[in-house]
Amino acid sequence: MYLNGFFIIFTLIKKYGLSNFNTSISDETVKQEFYKSTERFHVIACWIGVFLDMVWAASDYVVIPHAFISFLLFRFAVSASSVILLLFRKQLGISIYFCLFFLVLGISIQNSYMWSVMDLEHMHQHTFAYMALFIGAGMLVLWEFYLSIVLLVVTIISNIIFYKLNSSLQLEEFLINGGLLTLTVALFCVFLIRTRYKLTYNGIKSRMELALSRDIIEKEHETVMLQKEEIEEKNREILSSIRYAKRIQSALLPHEEVLDDLYKEYFVFYQPKDIVSGDFYWATKVKTTTGNEGDKYVHLFAVADCTGHGVPGAFMSLIGNNFLKQSAKDKAINTPAQALDFLNTNVIATLNQSVIDSPVRDGMDIVLVALDLSTNALQFAGANNPIYIIRNKELIVLKPDKHAIGSVSDVVKSFTNHHFKLEAGDCIYLFTDGYADQFGGKDGKKLKYKKFEELLLQNAHLPMKEQKHILKTVFEDWKTGYEQTDDVCVVGIKIS
Repeated sequence: MYLNGFFIIFTLIKKYGLSNFNTSISDETVKQEFYKSTERFHVIACWIGVFLDMVWAASDYVVIPHAFISFLLFRFAVSASSVILLLFRKQLGISIYFCLFFLVLGISIQNSYMWSVMDLEHMHQHTFAYMALFIGAGMLVLWEFYLSIVLLVVTIISNIIFYKLNSSLQLEEFLINGGLLTLTVALFCVFLIRTRYKLTYNGIKSRMELALSRDIIEKEHETVMLQKEEIEEKNREILSSIRYAKRIQSALLPHEEVLDDLYKEYFVFYQPKDIVSGDFYWATKVKTTTGNEGDKYVHLFAVADCTGHGVPGAFMSLIGNNFLKQSAKDKAINTPAQALDFLNTNVIATLNQSVIDSPVRDGMDIVLVALDLSTNALQFAGANNPIYIIRNKELIVLKPDKHAIGSVSDVVKSFTNHHFKLEAGDCIYLFTDGYADQFGGKDGKKLKYKKFEELLLQNAHLPMKEQKHILKTVFEDWKTGYEQTDDVCVVGIKIS
């Protein structure tokens, strides 16, 4: 699950880039959510403030009865005005924050007036009530910074005005017995409200950005999963097609019954790198007539390595297989060299490679042998691929021509026909380069032809089926931990 989530986020970042993966929210949108989230709390705080302001009127009657009426009128004016604003705020187009600000400001001016008509003892007692106003505001209200500045400035001005108009106290007495302490608390209240406002605002903004990110990821997750399903479906279709192509390619290879009919003892080690292969082998027998000797049969066997592997190589193998079949039926073709010339000419023509600077350079390396088992005569022609013959623990190499099928030059080169007299017990090996080129072992190096040759020499005396088993086992052990490098095809035939 975690890897899947990482994959989705990585896909989104790769698709849009970090700069385009934008989840920022406008200030206007954040403020709307801020007001929506805190409005109910501030309405409740406003009603509580109005209620407590009127309740505290009872303490005025007990503490300072001679000023009760004037204080009550002031409290009623502040509370009534606040209630009207609170009830009709929508019609008046004002926010709950302004209503609460008006209430706190009104109570602060009310307290300024009350201070101005108190003596020193009562002012000292009332200081705690004044400070409680600012402490409560600092802990409960959330409004923008400029409202706190207005509250502080108006509080200072109202105190100065009412002090000048009504107070009998000396300035020093006024400041020492509550003025400076209340001013300090008011300043603290300003910064406390600002800090709480910013924290709440940033918290709401982060929550909204996180929600937006989650929405984007969920939407893109759906898109990515749909694309993933489409890709998987396409892969299934492609793999299904390739597997069907493998059936076709396998059907074109000589069946075991055909090979059993041609040779008494042989093996074919055929291991494609992918589902389909660029290596292929081909075998048949052709009837020849030579004067009074009657009909004779020549056994043909070819092993080819086409350009590339997988699907591209498989296409080339179909072309090569088709032209080899045609060459076997053409009465004008009587040697392996002529068959390779025929194959070369037709591959060049089919792939439009007759022009030297043609962008297509596809073809194959191939070895083709013709065996007359009645006389043990062997004819051989090769395009880059040799054949090995092991006789009495000695390796004999029949070398090929050093140009491939499908190669283009100023002069089209013909292939050389080689003759070799076989003896009973000889082992013939036809192969592509996939076995020797496989990476592996302790150092991750190629197996190489030297080790391949030593392996053949060590086991040539064994039955062909055992030789195949040893070749396969050594190959699998060698490539342990490494991907197969190329298609592999090794064919062995023992002359009886």
